Amino acid sequence: MAGPARLCVHALGRRGVAVSRPRSDGAVWAGNSEETPPEPLDAAIIFAPVGALVPAALSAVKKGGRVICGGIHMSDIPRIPYRLLWEERQLRSVANLTRADAREFLAIAPQAGIKVKVTRYPLAEANAALDDLRAGRFEGAAVLIP
Repeated sequence: MAGPARLCVHALGRRGVAVSRPRSDGAVWAGNSEETPPEPLDAAIIFAPVGALVPAALSAVKKGGRVICGGIHMSDIPRIPYRLLWEERQLRSVANLTRADAREFLAIAPQAGIKVKVTRYPLAEANAALDDLRAGRFEGAAVLIP
């Protein structure tokens, strides 16, 4: 668990687990996607664009738990047994997070120490922004200004 996700988990006073490469980065447990966390999770965020991780994440969350697919693109999700959605588990993607979700995140972001880095480009320089993005010439997000 890294970056804003890790900061928000700690700011909310919650414990985080990382299912990733073998490193913890502040998590109370770290393992790979083939391992089961030591206890059922309240929520899971999938950053990898691998649809096959969705059933595993649903299996790891407890009743009423939420799985968020954090990438913009993801490979197809394999068939999911209904029992993994049973007990009011939720499956969401960044495309269907609500305004309320965004407001909740923005309200806790300052507590978590999240700082936004923005590089502004006039709309007429959109191609330059893309070139700079590809070349890694800025940190954070590029914003086109009309």
